[in-house]
Amino acid sequence: MLTAEQVTQTLAPRPVRFFATLESTNDAALAWLHEGAASGSVVIADEQTRGRGRLGRVWQTPAGAALAASVVLRPPPHLLHQITMVGALAVVDLLDGLGLSDVGVKWPNDVQVRGRKVSGVLSEAAWRGQNLDGVVLGIGVNVRVDFAGTGLADRATSIEMELGRPVDRLALLASLLDAVDRWYDRLESGLTFDCWKRRLTTLGQTVTLQGGALVGQAEAVDEQGGLLVRGLDGRLRRVLAGDIAPADRS
Repeated sequence: MLTAEQVTQTLAPRPVRFFATLESTNDAALAWLHEGAASGSVVIADEQTRGRGRLGRVWQTPAGAALAASVVLRPPPHLLHQITMVGALAVVDLLDGLGLSDVGVKWPNDVQVRGRKVSGVLSEAAWRGQNLDGVVLGIGVNVRVDFAGTGLADRATSIEMELGRPVDRLALLASLLDAVDRWYDRLESGLTFDCWKRRLTTLGQTVTLQGGALVGQAEAVDEQGGLLVRGLDGRLRRVLAGDIAPADRS
């Protein structure tokens, strides 16, 4: 188990709020953001019971088995759409650094190893009227969650399952946040979108979206992160949110 003393000492001088158990690191980070938290401040939970995923899903991180962190960031408004890309690329860097192969991003924000989800990213913006106050970047990473024998075994995995050996969660956390800092500092360079696009595993696939409402080929992404899908009717549509899966070709 992680402890507050371990985490704050390892991440110093970064401002940290650590919780042994917490419903949602994003909720706690959003509250801290409104209190004036500096960019780079992070909320960490050893166990998260009601974390948010996309489309209203609940993301749980069992005690001692995963990373659950939410970083307060204060980007310029015109780069807000790239914050989720920052989180995905930070996880990719973490996994690459461990020597894992076949690491990619399933549009828009799931990081996968060998086609199975190991991490999810969710960014949430906070506004004061028409002005962007900041954004919280939530990242969950499966470290030693065992999905064998569960209904998720063919869709989810964890770092230790892939490596076949134990890893130090505290060291992983420090490396992950360092990677977030690096990609955040590159936002103005234009590298973020290009690198995120190169790691996407979705492009070129025939996919079904939103419960079958749209079936077609994922042709491209735009700089705002929208997915461009050529439907079976030949029309090109822009999709900003939704579930995607390989189309049933039977």
